[in-house]
Amino acid sequence: MRFVTDAEHYSVLIENGMLKARERIWIATATVKDLHVPGAGRHSLPLLHHMEKLQRKGVSIRLLHGGKPSSPFLKTLRGLTELRKGGGFEMLFCQRNHSKMILLDGAAGYIGSANLTGAGMGARSLRKRNFETGIYVVEPELIRSMENYFDRIWMGEQCETCGIRGICPEPVIC
Repeated sequence: MRFVTDAEHYSVLIENGMLKARERIWIATATVKDLHVPGAGRHSLPLLHHMEKLQRKGVSIRLLHGGKPSSPFLKTLRGLTELRKGGGFEMLFCQRNHSKMILLDGAAGYIGSANLTGAGMGARSLRKRNFETGIYVVEPELIRSMENYFDRIWMGEQCETCGIRGICPEPVIC
């Protein structure tokens, strides 16, 4: 178990987590924006571009979000036809979701305050990033509990009792 703060989110969850995934990435976030991953020099690419590369390698990705994705995120997503239509990338909108979790290959997980945004993941400059905290775990029992929680929401087991199912947009799955 590891306590993760501020800019560590980027190195732990993006660089050494998502970008190195081999099987699956499950992300729960209240807010999703067009997070950019710094590259060589001053160049950066949206995380979605990296997800498309991972998808080509057979990594499946689930993105559970609680709010409308930002316009730049949606523009990037529209431009990545292979990601959207290639299989293995799924998005699910649940306006009740406010959890922030990242699950990696069934072997590691994060639970904390950070949304999937540049400011949340510490990918922005020091003056533009949020103060975020979370716990990174590798204990199998905790990972299973986190995956079970995520999967209950993903599979709609919470829908009947959430109290607002009647106003969810159709289709719920993006």
